[in-house]
Amino acid sequence: MNKEDYMKIALKEAEKAYNELEVPVGAIIVKEGKIIARAYNEKEKKHDTTKHAEILAIQKASKKLKSWRLNDCDMYVTLEPCSMCAGALIQSRIRKVYIGTMDEKTGSCGSVLNLLEDYKFNHKVEVEYNVCKEECEKILKDFFKNLRKSKK
Repeated sequence: MNKEDYMKIALKEAEKAYNELEVPVGAIIVKEGKIIARAYNEKEKKHDTTKHAEILAIQKASKKLKSWRLNDCDMYVTLEPCSMCAGALIQSRIRKVYIGTMDEKTGSCGSVLNLLEDYKFNHKVEVEYNVCKEECEKILKDFFKNLRKSKK
């Protein structure tokens, strides 16, 4: 599979969030070509601000590998990670993150700030931007448009 195929699987996770009235962000973690974790935002359902797709995927991958070190793993995430999630990427030793679209309000991998590249942490996470950008933007725009409609 190529990076677009993996991002489309992350988008399927984002669709699950959308259908549960969660901000539609999906993430998967891949190791040696196999998906070892999938997750989507669950903040509303779990009433927990830390239940971002990236955090949940890291937790699932760590459990599966029985290690907090995800050195040879890559994450595909539909929306640029926030500072909490960017920190978790660094702490978990993710090798590379593929980002669908940028978050101009809270993004911490290049938009508002760049925790992955602008600071001297003990681990460097590679990053690639705009994988399936149009599809990743569309699901978010549709979600917020429908949310605004429902509030009127």
